[in-house]
Amino acid sequence: MDGPGTQHYYIATSQSPTDDRARVLKYGRTFFVFDRLGDVQTSGMGEQGLFFEDTRHLSELMVLLWGTRPLLLSSTVETGNFLFAGDLANLDVSRNNEVVVPRGTLHVLRSRFLWNNTCYEEIEFVNHGLSELFIPFRTTFDADFADIFEVRGMRRPQRGNRLPPEMDEQSVLLSYAGLDHVVRRTRIQWDGSPTHATERALDYDVRLRPKERTSFRLSISCDSDPERHAISYSKAINAARHELNKMGESFPRMYSSNSRFNDWINRSIADVQMMMVGNPEKNYPYAGVPWFGTVFGRDGIITALQTLWLNPAIAKGVLECLASSQADKVDAAVEAEPGKILHEMRCGEMAALGEVPFGKYYGSVDATALFIMLARAYCERTGDSKFIQHLWPHIERALNWIDEFGDTDRDGFVEYKQRSAKGLVQQGWKDSNDSIFHADGSIAQPPIALCEVQGYVYAAKLAAAYLCRFAGGSPRAAALEVEAEDLRARFEEQFWCEDLSTYALALDGQKRPCRVRTSNAGHCLYTGIASPERARRVAETLFEPESFSGWGVRTVATSGARYNPLSYHNGSIWPHDNSLIASGLAKYGHKELAGRIFMGLLDLSSMVDLHRLPELFCGIDRRAGEGPTLYPVACSPQAWAAAAPFLILQACLGISIDAERKRILFDDPYLPEGIPTLAIKDLNCGGVNVDLFLERRENSVLVHKGGTASAIEIVTIVS
Repeated sequence: MDGPGTQHYYIATSQSPTDDRARVLKYGRTFFVFDRLGDVQTSGMGEQGLFFEDTRHLSELMVLLWGTRPLLLSSTVETGNFLFAGDLANLDVSRNNEVVVPRGTLHVLRSRFLWNNTCYEEIEFVNHGLSELFIPFRTTFDADFADIFEVRGMRRPQRGNRLPPEMDEQSVLLSYAGLDHVVRRTRIQWDGSPTHATERALDYDVRLRPKERTSFRLSISCDSDPERHAISYSKAINAARHELNKMGESFPRMYSSNSRFNDWINRSIADVQMMMVGNPEKNYPYAGVPWFGTVFGRDGIITALQTLWLNPAIAKGVLECLASSQADKVDAAVEAEPGKILHEMRCGEMAALGEVPFGKYYGSVDATALFIMLARAYCERTGDSKFIQHLWPHIERALNWIDEFGDTDRDGFVEYKQRSAKGLVQQGWKDSNDSIFHADGSIAQPPIALCEVQGYVYAAKLAAAYLCRFAGGSPRAAALEVEAEDLRARFEEQFWCEDLSTYALALDGQKRPCRVRTSNAGHCLYTGIASPERARRVAETLFEPESFSGWGVRTVATSGARYNPLSYHNGSIWPHDNSLIASGLAKYGHKELAGRIFMGLLDLSSMVDLHRLPELFCGIDRRAGEGPTLYPVACSPQAWAAAAPFLILQACLGISIDAERKRILFDDPYLPEGIPTLAIKDLNCGGVNVDLFLERRENSVLVHKGGTASAIEIVTIVS
């Protein structure tokens, strides 16, 4: 993703946040960021609002009682991420220096959900006092129709025009005519009869007898269709719950005797589902809210790999979407080349006008190889050879991109160089401008060959060789295997830094290694390109105090010239990064180290709001009795952060699923000490669901199958 170092797209922070964490709802291309009371404030970091298709359709929403904001008692988003619920109360109401309505006399219950580009809200009042209450109740609102990149801090030379509001007895329509000739509209509808209504506010005079309750409902619709109206609250909530429940059926259930694990896993599953539900791209998880609520190629692929053993439908959805958007021509303005896989897709005004290049942008050096890796992993998990045959032309085009466009200087390594003046300077997953540097801190000059990208290409060549058997390309398979081995040998020769006991971060344009200890080397274990002995040394290096904080592995070790634990990519900790490292460690037999990462992130999950792992957090050393230091503008939820525990758990268990043979294999299964038992319910293998129960016994793990009549074979290998 485009990080803070990419100056055009830096997420501006002009003030400290007024809340420690905002609340978030998402459905399809609509998401809502608001404070704990349920309001949208214009102060703080300015990221709050109701967004639809990369445009903010509601920039202010405030509830006032007796002219002031209510008192927050508590609020949450339920575990399934569907409904926001807040409990509020009145502050002391005084007249002539005398309290006439004591604090807490009025209970306000506020609930909210999203469905079909509309926010549905209900506010219920309950009078717990002994006398009648007269309540002046006001709701204020506004829509600035800011593009998501404006909200993130970009300045535009000019904008479109706000159109005159249109009002009737039950609604107000706020509209904006963009420079792209699209009219964007926000319709606010209400029930009941306000005392007074304007294009910015609703006023009600509410009378409640003792113990009496009453409610008000509001809907806020985001659309370009002026004729569309929201359906009723009750119909919408029933339809939305049904849709969410159906999606939930695709995930197995997991639980342990460790309640913290259960909280983390349940939230993680709900977060992955939230990033998919309602999306026009079926089974494609959007990257994150608020900044990346759209299709990202790299993020989608990695999330699919992380969840593949549990829910292969995500992998199929990602492969289908990315194949359909694969580049078919050279277009330097959006970094496109034939066969290249998409980086990012946007549909806002600035993208439509080319003010940012991200309408369909291809500036990822790694997504194309990862696409091929995912295709093999999906095939192995499902045995869906028919889909692979359908996908094969796209795999061939991706292979051609690697050889023809990825390696422009023909040195055998895949490199990148910025081609669009508005595009990303760095095009690996660490895409801040300052993320690729030499030991002295100087920025590496392009073209740049990242160490993990060579690993992805190595794995992609082997993956394509494996998939050739489904496309009748056996001779091609042998050639691809030779190419992969040749790449592995050259990689070991040119990237290994003997004195650092790790692989160089990258080679610069003059083929000089960036001799910096980073987490990128851990991805080389994930792809299998590292020799066993060097993998052991990399593992040891990653767990030295300068790299492992106690919460996880830092992106850059503390010895790095540009190390900054508060930065986006140069010393922070990313859960998805750690999940790939843990998976790589396990592949080389270091499962206890993978377990240390798992337990560090489990501890983290118990100390963050809603047990939700953020996109990243600061790389400060873990201190006894203290929680993590959070990164202020991290996306939360973020799909590949939410999916991190699934990949680490798979790595520790050594579980692989062979749907074709209806067999589940556990290769030297391991459970960290904090997870004494683990139950997995309704794990699908070849169309058959099976229940599994695992328990630690000293240094081993026993695997039991529920329903012994099941046709699924369970195989456990113990070294």
